[in-house]
Amino acid sequence: MEITKKPSSGYIFILLDLALIAGSIISFINYLPIPGVIATFLAIMIIPGYFIVEPNKAMVLLLFGEYKGTVKANGFFWVNPFMTKKKISLRVRNFENKPLKVNDKIGNPVMIGTIVVWQVEDTFKATFDVDDYENFVHLQTDAAVRKMAGLYPYDNFEDEEAEVTLRSGVEEVNHSLEAEIIERLNHAGIKVIEARISHLAYSSEIASAMLQRQQATAIVAARQKIVEGAVGMVEMALEDLKIKDIIEFDEEKKAVMVSNLMVVLCSDKSASPVLNVGTLNQ
Repeated sequence: MEITKKPSSGYIFILLDLALIAGSIISFINYLPIPGVIATFLAIMIIPGYFIVEPNKAMVLLLFGEYKGTVKANGFFWVNPFMTKKKISLRVRNFENKPLKVNDKIGNPVMIGTIVVWQVEDTFKATFDVDDYENFVHLQTDAAVRKMAGLYPYDNFEDEEAEVTLRSGVEEVNHSLEAEIIERLNHAGIKVIEARISHLAYSSEIASAMLQRQQATAIVAARQKIVEGAVGMVEMALEDLKIKDIIEFDEEKKAVMVSNLMVVLCSDKSASPVLNVGTLNQ
C-alpha cells in the first residue's frame, strides 16, 4: 500500500554540510586531525541524501529493501543517505498501439489499433507488484483488445441478430475496451483515463473479398429499391391509362407493356427507343 512521506528540507542540510566542511578545514588548520576527519566524513555522508522531486514526479524510498514511503511533494529534500531512491513519473501518458491482428466473434481476422491515455496512480503497486509497469501496460492492452474483439462481430453481414458490432457500436465497444483495460491495469496501480479504438479494418488476406461482399450487398439493396419503384410506376401507368380510357389492354398486351416498362426502368443503361411502324402485334 502506498505511503506518502514528507522528508526533511534539503536546504537545512546544505547549511549543516557547509558548517561541517568549514569545521573540518578549521580543524586541519589548527592541527586537529581527528575532529577534521570526523567532520569531513559526516559532510560526505550527508551528500547522498539529497534529491529533487519535479512537478508530476514522485520518489519511491527504500531502506535496505524495506519500503519507507513515496515523496510526491515538489522541491529539494534530504533523507537518510542509506535509502535507495527510485523516481517515477506521475504525468499523463498516452500511446497508440499498432494495429493488432485479432479474430472477431465470428472468427474473421481483423486489424484493431488502440489509443490508451494513462498515468501512475499507486507508486507502490507500479514499483513492486509488476516487473516493468510500462511494458505491462502495453501487453495487457493487447490482451484486452483480443478479448474485446471476440465479443463482437465486425459487422452484421453474417450475424444479422447482432445489435452491436465493432464497426457500428463505437461507443459501447470503446466502453467495453476501456473497462477491460482498467480491470487489468489496476493490479499495477495504473489509472486509465481513456481507451478507444483508433484503427479498425479487415485483415489484408480477406479485405478484398469482404469489400466485394459489401459492394454486392449494396448493389442488391439498390436493385431492390429500383424494382420496388419500377413496380409502383408501372402500376400507376396502367391505372392512369385505364381511368382516362386512353386505350384498352387485354391481358397479353398488358403483359407486354409491363415487361417493356420493367426493362426500361430497371436497366442500368439508357434504353434505346425502337419506332414501331406497324401494329402493336407486329
